[in-house]
Formats: sequence, C-alpha cells, structure tokens
Amino acid sequence: MSVRIDGTVAHLEGDWTMAGVPENIDLVILSLNQMQSEGEKSFVIDCEQIEEPDTSGLQLLSVWMECARLRGIEAKLVNVTDRMQRAIRDLGFSKYFTDVIFSPPSSETNDLSENTMISSQQ
Repeated sequence: MSVRIDGTVAHLEGDWTMAGVPENIDLVILSLNQMQSEGEKSFVIDCEQIEEPDTSGLQLLSVWMECARLRGIEAKLVNVTDRMQRAIRDLGFSKYFTDVIFSPPSSETNDLSENTMISSQQ
C-alpha cells in the first residue's frame, strides 16, 4: 500500500489492506493539511494501481475523502477498476460512496481502461 502525491492528484498503489493502513495514516493527514494550506478546493485520487482492497483500506479511503469534504475540499476517485468496484459493493461500502457505476457482479475482468468516478457521500 502506498500513496504518492503529485500536486492535486494522489496515486494509490498496491494492496490497500490492513497491513498498510497504519503506515499511510500520516501521509493522508499531511496531504489534507498541504492541500488546505495551498487553498485547493478539489483533488483526484487515482485508483488504477490498487491491486487488492480490503475493508481496512476502503475505510481509510472513505475517511480520507470525508475529512477532505469537511475541510471544503472535494475528493474524487478515478480509474476505479472492476476489482475495486466489486470490493466496494461486496464489502458493503456502496453507501459511503456516491456516483458509483458498478460492473455486473458476474464480471471477472479487470478492465483498467474504465474511468469510473466516485465521490464521497455528502
């Protein structure tokens, strides 16, 4: 699990699972502080390189987006793979994200060309 910040784009990589959550909490907080101090009103979270999300990783992502919203910064997920969409749906996180375009449950492909966008619940 890793987060690489490039301006107003956060690139997420690897397995977003319990194993990586503790080491990325500080980076998530720092990224919000930096964006707020620079007066940013929005940022993009690129999920294309997330290999395996679990409940802990999705919780961190959801809290990060909600904290951004509370600071007046709109966060949007882009390049959400079919695998991540299934995890959001199957692990019960659909209610924490809006504007989700889910692939059919029987879809087993991981089409990285899909540029699905997800916003945090208002």
